[in-house]
Amino acid sequence: MSIAIILVIVLTIIAIISTIMAISKGDPNYRSSTKRNTTNLTLIYAATTVLSIIALCFYIWIK
Repeated sequence: MSIAIILVIVLTIIAIISTIMAISKGDPNYRSSTKRNTTNLTLIYAATTVLSIIALCFYIWIK
């Protein structure tokens, strides 16, 4: 179970660092590029969902 906890902590740290890096790069044309932003957010949510399911399966498998 300690491996699962470490995995969750590492993924959380990666998410925090990625969020801070994304926030620091402001985009002045944000409103004009709605389609690109929607696509990017969809990809981020899809990747997060897949990684969360993998982490959950790993946790259940260990337990």
